[in-house]
Amino acid sequence: MSVRHVVVTGATGFVGSAVLRRLAGAGPGVAVRALSRTPSTAAGAGNGVRWVDADLADADSLRGVCDGAHAILSLASYIGPDEARCETVNSAGTAALVAEARRAGVERIVQLSTCAVYGPGPHRGQDVGELVPAPVSPASRSRLAGEAPVLDAGGLVLRAGLVLGRGDRWVVPALVDAFRRVPAGWGGGEGRASFVDVGDLARLITAFALGEGTPAARASGILHAHHPDPVRNGDLMDALADHGVLPARPAEDWPWRRCLDALAARPGWVSERQFTLLARDHWYRSDAAWRLAGIEPGPGPLARLGTAAPWYRERGGLLPG
Repeated sequence: MSVRHVVVTGATGFVGSAVLRRLAGAGPGVAVRALSRTPSTAAGAGNGVRWVDADLADADSLRGVCDGAHAILSLASYIGPDEARCETVNSAGTAALVAEARRAGVERIVQLSTCAVYGPGPHRGQDVGELVPAPVSPASRSRLAGEAPVLDAGGLVLRAGLVLGRGDRWVVPALVDAFRRVPAGWGGGEGRASFVDVGDLARLITAFALGEGTPAARASGILHAHHPDPVRNGDLMDALADHGVLPARPAEDWPWRRCLDALAARPGWVSERQFTLLARDHWYRSDAAWRLAGIEPGPGPLARLGTAAPWYRERGGLLPG
């Protein structure tokens, strides 16, 4: 039986580590090359996983990492405020990686991007092609730029919504920080957003990486990658309260202007832009990705929250880092 070699960047990250676990359990027909700046300290060696010293910020370190590979999963990104680092990792680094993959003749390139490239919204059920990207942060601008070399190479870009699960340092911690500063229902809790559990996202990415002779193997261009059913903000906050991550929502709902004023009046790390992304309509059609991958999306991210609840209770509303 021939072995398919899969190269993974971002393998120590939130999504990357979940993908790595799935690939490591895919059986002897799959071998994984996990790229890391610190391979000696990376966890998860064995089970067909080999760690390689490489850094997207250093193009020379990428030489040869794709040789003999069937697929490359570009899952690394920097989402902090440093604009120069965003450009170095998300844009230039991705371009260098794709150039190396093309030189090595890699058949399959899959990149994880974000629906944040669409900008502030509101967005209500649009599919790819029905929105013009309008990113507003250095991270989303550079991630959009990083999509171009993947698309030029005939690869697949997966724009994900908000990702939940153990290891999430941004979404639920942001909700905790925001709720501490705005202790009420946010505009009736009616805002809906696209979410996905990290394990379900890992299933989807793996299906596109390993699918042979299926629509998944031929998929290219851009797809949305999250659960098809958007999550209502009030339902998410109630589910987090049920798991002891948040207090129960007060019966009182505040209008949107009062929410923004309260957020600005109390110190915290969540910005108005981030609060708007979490609390108002930002949801996108994603049924095409699951159909092409040939897998079911599962019961949805709220049904998966229980396994991540201890992680969230431990972190609270800490600043990501």
